[in-house]
Amino acid sequence: MDAKVQSLKAFLAGAGRVALVEVAGTKGSTPRETGAFMLVSGSATFGTIGGGQLEYMAIDKARQMLFSPLEGGEERSANGREKANDLAFSATNARSHSEGQAAERPEGVVSEGTARASSTAAATPPDGFAATLPSRGRDIRATLDIALGPEIGQCCGGRVELLIRLVDAALEAKLVAAAAAEEAQLPHVYIFGGGHVGHALASAVALLPVHVVVVETRAEALEGMPDTVETKLTPMPEAMVREAPAGSAFVVLTHDHALDFLIVAEALKRRDAAYVGMIGSRTKKATFRNWFLKSADGNEAEFARLVSPIGGGAVKDKRPQVIAALAAAEIMTALAAHAIAPAAPSKARRGKAMAG
Repeated sequence: MDAKVQSLKAFLAGAGRVALVEVAGTKGSTPRETGAFMLVSGSATFGTIGGGQLEYMAIDKARQMLFSPLEGGEERSANGREKANDLAFSATNARSHSEGQAAERPEGVVSEGTARASSTAAATPPDGFAATLPSRGRDIRATLDIALGPEIGQCCGGRVELLIRLVDAALEAKLVAAAAAEEAQLPHVYIFGGGHVGHALASAVALLPVHVVVVETRAEALEGMPDTVETKLTPMPEAMVREAPAGSAFVVLTHDHALDFLIVAEALKRRDAAYVGMIGSRTKKATFRNWFLKSADGNEAEFARLVSPIGGGAVKDKRPQVIAALAAAEIMTALAAHAIAPAAPSKARRGKAMAG
């Protein structure tokens, strides 16, 4: 829970001086989208703008900026990072240095005059990461306009504009706030059951940009879950379905088939669910269908939304880790599709709205 925010804070706290590298613009095929960013310190990085030679060039330029000579001495903040609003570059020297670096690149890699450090904004950064211009000194930044062609050993064919800035206290706060806001908007994945497959699935999905919740009736089954996974111990796991936010994914794989059926029936009533999956065989699915239609007030349209067995049938391998990998890909595909689909109100919520 809040894993990205905690990781970001830990990096910023221990990195010393840091530069922010953002994808400010793209043309054609590129490895990352506008708004993607990474942080660069003297010895480490956080995040990625796509890897490969593009990233190496950005890291190299960021570290040039981090350790370039400064005018007027140095002043450090409480956590050891130099305040960008108390630093001043020599604009003439910075331009000469940057243009010299651009000239060293193969022709066509960095456009003439696009690698530079200046006292004014070189490009408008993506929303959420725009730092306020310092009240004192100059804003230290550079832009790189890089063609992703054979000259740098990449074949994407597109073009990327990067904005590089030194991180001051204000920008650091904006980065943390933006990460927290992004974390709050992550889709939820509810895993009902902490058995062998539940543990493997929780570990696999915890690496993805989702908020993972493992729900169990047995306390011992929740032991050993990844630190970033939220756990819920409850005697009525089906109630968690009703409390889940819209767009959630529900994966049901408890130790009890009757409990599976109760949870799945509740999840299928959520028309705003992105995914409802149940582990088991085709026979189990057929048994559930018979019960769902006759005893749980279900209908064929609702039943048709059930994914079972989870992970598809292309790979005939029942090892927990394999099932988890296949199911994780299936869940992410469903979440992505749901994110661009028109919103559908849940049956329960629509009933309440009509009653009101």
